[in-house]
Amino acid sequence: MLSRLMSSSIRSLDRECNCTVRLLDDSEYTCTIQRDAKGQYLFDLICHHLNLLEKDYFGIRYVDPDKQRHWLEFTKSIAKQMKSQPPFTMCLRVKFYPPDPAALKEEITRYLVFLQVKRDLYHGRLLCKTSDAALLAAYILQAEIGDYDPGKHPEGYSSKFQFFPKHSEKLERRIAEIHKTELIGQTPETSELNFLQKAQMLETYGVDPHPCKDVSGNPAFLAFTPFGFTVLQGNRRVHFLKWEEVTKLKFEAKTFHIYANQKEDKKIILTYFAPTPEACKHLWKCGVENQAFYKLEKSSQVRTVSSSNLFFKGSRFRYSGKVAKEVMEQSAKIKRDPPEIHRAGMVPSRSCPSITHGPRLTSVPRTRRRAVHISIMEGLESLRDSAHSTPVRSVSHGDSFMPSRGQTVDGSEASTSAVISDENYSPSDSVLPTPVAEHGMEMPLARHLNGAPCSIDEEESEAGTSKEGQATEFGHSRREQRMVKRRPATSSEVEELNKFILSVLRLFLVTIGLLFALLLLLIMLTESDLDIAFLRDIRKTPEFQQFHFEYFCPLRRWFACKLRWMGGFLVSEAK
Repeated sequence: MLSRLMSSSIRSLDRECNCTVRLLDDSEYTCTIQRDAKGQYLFDLICHHLNLLEKDYFGIRYVDPDKQRHWLEFTKSIAKQMKSQPPFTMCLRVKFYPPDPAALKEEITRYLVFLQVKRDLYHGRLLCKTSDAALLAAYILQAEIGDYDPGKHPEGYSSKFQFFPKHSEKLERRIAEIHKTELIGQTPETSELNFLQKAQMLETYGVDPHPCKDVSGNPAFLAFTPFGFTVLQGNRRVHFLKWEEVTKLKFEAKTFHIYANQKEDKKIILTYFAPTPEACKHLWKCGVENQAFYKLEKSSQVRTVSSSNLFFKGSRFRYSGKVAKEVMEQSAKIKRDPPEIHRAGMVPSRSCPSITHGPRLTSVPRTRRRAVHISIMEGLESLRDSAHSTPVRSVSHGDSFMPSRGQTVDGSEASTSAVISDENYSPSDSVLPTPVAEHGMEMPLARHLNGAPCSIDEEESEAGTSKEGQATEFGHSRREQRMVKRRPATSSEVEELNKFILSVLRLFLVTIGLLFALLLLLIMLTESDLDIAFLRDIRKTPEFQQFHFEYFCPLRRWFACKLRWMGGFLVSEAK
């Protein structure tokens, strides 16, 4: 009896696993879930913990063992999606940016979106010109420390805050000047709302950048925003397609296609190449979900989409949540007292710090500055910042703050080339890189030589490790590039060949199955009593007569005999 109780308790423990979710304020929520629990269960637990009702804008991000990022699917088992052993580590992030943050019903929702956009600003995903940058930073300062107080805020106090990948002294002085003179009396709620309204006017608001290459091999970033699909290349936005114009999204292996209809029935097809097939599939699923959320009128219009035109080939995916209009209608029905918000204030953030202690880090070279930053973060797991985008990082020396023209993304804009910054669009580090095949170094090396962002994880190394080691590694990039040319075949090429063979085999089996089914149907029709001229002609042929008397009739008698025996056996057993 004791052994039976112990075995049952062990089985119960095996069915449970620990899960840690890092929230937007960098606090952690830890819970125990059943192994067969679905994503919706964990998401509901987090929203209940946060007292969040407008939850459809948010999602849970995780990283698989191959270091590829995914959004947790709420209709599937958590353990099966993670593909790793517990404890599981994930993070809550904004998945669908509100087109108009001011239209959000509750203050708690706006605060969480504010934390996400502040994180985007810090990591270089939200670009703006210097004047807008100073105003956005001043709003953050006002929201976190309140009105300027000479007794609490000595000269140069804004330099202790880190709002962007890098500051300049002139920008810091301008931030302090705005904070001292223009924002006096603003409450944290007002400052956060003003921050979001200003950020919403920028072209890169809500951008989720996925690193890719165009057909010419030039680096580009693909992004899905509340307003449509955009392509950022160099310092320009080379394409912008409204969601109403996008007709189809497809992918095969590393190749991603966007089909669109523009004015005057002009049809265009854009083709880009992701670093890996897994990254391309993630890009496709993000596009399908964003298009469904922002474009459709109601969730009943959502259809299962396939990555291929052939029904037996490719991936199939269906968005399972509500659409934007339904979310807004549901939010309007919320009637409760506003929940209490516990703002982080001046508590340093681990992955997106508002305030950094010690000397000014902006005057230190990037590699040294990042080493100091990593030493501060000692002991954290590899899943750290977990920012919204597919992680990318620039290894070039263009490290200064990148001003951009802050233009509203107007609905009337077509697919035009627009300058978004003085320098290349280069989001800074975001924890884990989009994976590249082990030996397939050609793409990241070429991107590094072009001075464009490279998917290298500067926080993936052990805590406290200096970045000089990585700099040495990049110093041998040319030699590694020569070695790539001598390799006969990479693991990714072998994997693609296996997938092609599997696809051909699947096509062959489906064809054989269809032919067999048609043959059976033809036999049934010819042996039936249907009086059709076509069937009469077949019945008169010598081949059919031979088949009928030598094969069909004996086979029919054999089946009838077996059925009678089976019926008699069942009757005798029943008695």
